[in-house]
Amino acid sequence: MKDPFSRPKIRTGLFYHNPIAALDWIEKAFGFTRSMDIRDQHGELVHAEMTFGHASIIIDSEWSDFVASPLSNQGVNTQIIYVQLENDIEQHCEHARFCGAEIIQEPESQYYGDCVYRAKDIEGHVWTFSQAIRDIGKAEAEQLGEVKISGWHRD
Repeated sequence: MKDPFSRPKIRTGLFYHNPIAALDWIEKAFGFTRSMDIRDQHGELVHAEMTFGHASIIIDSEWSDFVASPLSNQGVNTQIIYVQLENDIEQHCEHARFCGAEIIQEPESQYYGDCVYRAKDIEGHVWTFSQAIRDIGKAEAEQLGEVKISGWHRD
């Protein structure tokens, strides 16, 4: 059966002590849009989804002993969310900082042609934001990064 929600083939979920506050904060600080918000009869979050362009993420509570916020895990992250921006990465970073994000890596040009910054959200999840700033081929990226690359997005 075709997915009636037309969801992306791969999505990820983030777990929070306070998922309702996380929804509000991610919307305000990072520019995601709430697309689904399901609550029980007591107003507790059961499931939520947010979109950014054609991608989506799930925001949830710590509903089982095998899912946890970094707050419950001594700050350890087991995943990082990667978000590709189309423009204004510096402005995005400053807005996130203004909203309380901990910027753990300032915007910086990378050898493969992107500018990247990293931020921690209100419960310590790490987010990496990238913006293409230069079109670089595989050979140039290998030379600039002093790496060997198998596969490449375009070549």
